[in-house]
Amino acid sequence: MDVESKITKGALDAIFNDPEGANTKFPVPVLQCLQIKPLAAQAGGNAERYRIVLSDVSNYVQCMLATQVNHVVHDNKLVRNCIVRITQYQANSVKGKNILIILGLEVVEQFGTPDKLGEPQAFEAKPPAAANTTIGGQNFYGVKQEETKPTPKPQSIPTRSAGGATGQHGSNNIYPIEALSPYAHKWTIKARVTQKSDIRTWHKPSGEGKLFSVNLLDESGEIKATGFNDQCDQYYDLLQEGGVYYISNPCKVQLAKKQFTNLPNDYELTFERDTQIEKAEDQSSVPQVRFNFCNIQELQEVEKDATVDVIGVLKEVAEVSQIVSKSTGKPYEKRELTLVDDTNYSVRVTIWGKSATNFDAKPESVVAFKGTKVSDFGGRSLSLLSSGTMSIDPDIPDAHRLKGWYDSSGRNDTFSSHNNMASMGNATGRKDQDKSILQVKEENLGMENQDYFNLKATIVYIKQENFAYPACSNEGCNKKVTDMGDGTWRCEKCDVAHPKPEYRYIMSINVCDHTNQLWLSCFDDVGRVIMGMSADDLMALREEDETKMAQAFEQANCTKLNFRCRAKMDTFGEAQRVRYQVLSAGQIDYKAEGAKLADLIKQFGISS
Repeated sequence: MDVESKITKGALDAIFNDPEGANTKFPVPVLQCLQIKPLAAQAGGNAERYRIVLSDVSNYVQCMLATQVNHVVHDNKLVRNCIVRITQYQANSVKGKNILIILGLEVVEQFGTPDKLGEPQAFEAKPPAAANTTIGGQNFYGVKQEETKPTPKPQSIPTRSAGGATGQHGSNNIYPIEALSPYAHKWTIKARVTQKSDIRTWHKPSGEGKLFSVNLLDESGEIKATGFNDQCDQYYDLLQEGGVYYISNPCKVQLAKKQFTNLPNDYELTFERDTQIEKAEDQSSVPQVRFNFCNIQELQEVEKDATVDVIGVLKEVAEVSQIVSKSTGKPYEKRELTLVDDTNYSVRVTIWGKSATNFDAKPESVVAFKGTKVSDFGGRSLSLLSSGTMSIDPDIPDAHRLKGWYDSSGRNDTFSSHNNMASMGNATGRKDQDKSILQVKEENLGMENQDYFNLKATIVYIKQENFAYPACSNEGCNKKVTDMGDGTWRCEKCDVAHPKPEYRYIMSINVCDHTNQLWLSCFDDVGRVIMGMSADDLMALREEDETKMAQAFEQANCTKLNFRCRAKMDTFGEAQRVRYQVLSAGQIDYKAEGAKLADLIKQFGISS
């Protein structure tokens, strides 16, 4: 049977670039499932999630199964390379990042599971027509260029029961948060407010205003929603932490400003004057909170400035102290906590403001943190973000497990910390697998979730163009600085001018092994290992004599190193590609490699 002829070629292009035509031409597209992968379990939520990759022979795209379709996985019908009919879906696409939410799916079992059909490429969406979805620089945080409208009076929230609805949008389907996009129309979400900010104000020469934000959660995911000015007055008192609400458009869906949120969602909501909000009577179907915990030992493998959730037993509680911000001169209260877990590691967590002054949990309580920022100060430490939350003795399985461990044996254990371990690479934590370059490519590492691997390879080419950038020399900043033309370099983030920058590596190298070749991205720490000198020193060589700089690059070529890498899907222009970033690099320990190979020989039962 010619299965390839049964595939709906061109369906993905039509779904994303011509949705009206797709409904007519391909009402039920037939596609091949190239991959299926369960997502990490989310503590506090009881819904399994699966990510799959679908192909129409020409292109492939990442997809998320809605929970009502999970039965095809449980019944072992949806398997790799099987053929499926898509009966209902929701397409999301912004700036080349595409995902299909699969709401209805049937497996065509008579077609079996043929090998991968064709050579599908990552799908590239056409850019959407420009829309005014951002706030201009002169109107930061929502000072709108429109006629001033009278402030709406606070309204009472109607309620909606599980079996029915009220209000003009009551008949709308309930959308999962993960399906929201700028292309979704007439939607209603049912979500719990897991965090609500204080009202914040700003004052600029162009105007002043205020805002607040909430984090919203349902079984499928989380999203941030913000109310500006009039909507701040309209909705602040109505939305309460822990409450469950029906929220319906008109409500703007736009790209998330990642500097202001720690939620793993590419979009965020902005409340509008006519946004409909109703309190839900049935709140049991919406999870209380969604965690994605990283254990304390694994923190060594997490990048600096990443955001993680962590849970542990409270070992020590310090007194409240005060620091003064260098940038604003304002005082801030902070308190440092020490957490431990059953990996026998400890970590320091800093909490701020009211969370610090009002903290009253006793040592040996179990504390779960959502939204902490990873710092490399003292090896590894955590800081609770303003948008983060903290739960004392939460009623979740991880908390019960840790409490049982601590009561039975953990109370008397000795704990290691991450102090002075920043340069130890993968000595602890996650066991990354050794891979050849061909394995990295054939196993599609990074195409779904970020993957980590070790690679022994030889550098064959180093791009000499733009190998470094001028950075701010303030500790912990590293942002690019601008040459002001008067002998100073300005950092917009720190609002300071430096007499000279600190150059930092941002390199692209090509490496090869006996199987294939691969482009890798390297940052400053790795660049220093490769070049044997700082980026400042290499820039000085270029100023002194470009021949000497070329010799330095030549000397670094043909060097064989151990690379610890991360593969992650990234967006370049309007296309998605897997990016391979080097997290650390070092000389090969041939004695250790020999011992490892000897162990492998024993495992395979090979004798001399």
